[in-house]
Amino acid sequence: MNTKALSTDILKTKQHFEILDGLRGVAALAIVGFHFMEIVYSDYSKNFIGHGFLAVDFFFCLSGFVIGYAYDDRIGKMGVIEFFKSRLIRLHPLVILGSVLGLLAFLFDPFGGHPELYSAGKTILIFLASVFLIPYPVMPDRYFNLFSFNAPAWSLFWEYIANIFYAFILCKLGRRYLLLLTTVSAAVLCFVCYRTGNLMGGWSGGTFWDGCARICFSFLAGLLVYRSNCIIKNKLGFLGIAVLLVLAFISPFSKWNWLTEPFIVLFYFPLLVALGAGATLTTGFKKLCAFSGKISYPIYMTHYAALWMFGNYYASHKPGTAQLAFIIITGMILLVSVAYLVMVIYDIPVRKYLSDKRKGLLQ
Repeated sequence: MNTKALSTDILKTKQHFEILDGLRGVAALAIVGFHFMEIVYSDYSKNFIGHGFLAVDFFFCLSGFVIGYAYDDRIGKMGVIEFFKSRLIRLHPLVILGSVLGLLAFLFDPFGGHPELYSAGKTILIFLASVFLIPYPVMPDRYFNLFSFNAPAWSLFWEYIANIFYAFILCKLGRRYLLLLTTVSAAVLCFVCYRTGNLMGGWSGGTFWDGCARICFSFLAGLLVYRSNCIIKNKLGFLGIAVLLVLAFISPFSKWNWLTEPFIVLFYFPLLVALGAGATLTTGFKKLCAFSGKISYPIYMTHYAALWMFGNYYASHKPGTAQLAFIIITGMILLVSVAYLVMVIYDIPVRKYLSDKRKGLLQ
């Protein structure tokens, strides 16, 4: 195969599963809503979206399915290096921007925070760790997040690890061994949930390995759904499956989490991925699903800088219920707007520039 043909094969984009794109946006909004509400209600049983954090597990499952669909039949031709380039171009521009926004929010938070407690050298080190996705849980006032300037980046760290394992091992693994690995990881996930009482861990130094358990099962399960061709044809449409997804996030947070959360992650989310891949999308929702899919990652990677400021505002001003509702609703609208600007002004142009440059090198 000549270089030009190889480059065309590497850079081609497959048709998307449009409803899955739309569900990605629903999950991203659920994460933002959950992060707002967990600041207000430290008792998660009082949080109407108390299981919003499970959106991360849905992301992981979706990722396994999409990676299998996008690369199973061409990673052998691409090679590992080109695969990694593809993933870095797709993911890392927003990792960097999220770190920059987090640093700015840390330094110039009008409602609190204590940047003076950290030396310039320590601040730079925390920032560089965030940019290069090196876990560095050293800030007690930020609950020892793995990435203090952009807390959600913990899931990107594990996403990168999953991509590495996919490139070297999982892409070559037969379905029987994939099923075995998925079953073992399911048992580990159940143990983690039983030990801790929930599946909320992974974001901090103290719960680091919980994140490993979460990505292992859900990524493998998504990959298994794809390779088993477990695509369930149905007429639920985008709205029907979106409602089913939201039901998982608003399910009650209770003493029974050690049973309900593994059920949602082990069975319900893979089922929703299978249904989403097989559902029929009506013409009226095509643009919504496309937009939802495109903006989901910018929302996820840029929202938390504002959340730290909201947390400091809430602690210092103690706003009432009506004021809180106004702030949170307005805040979510503004964060979606900011994510849209980031997508249009930064993320899409940067990725296009990097892709064009890479294409020029290949040809």
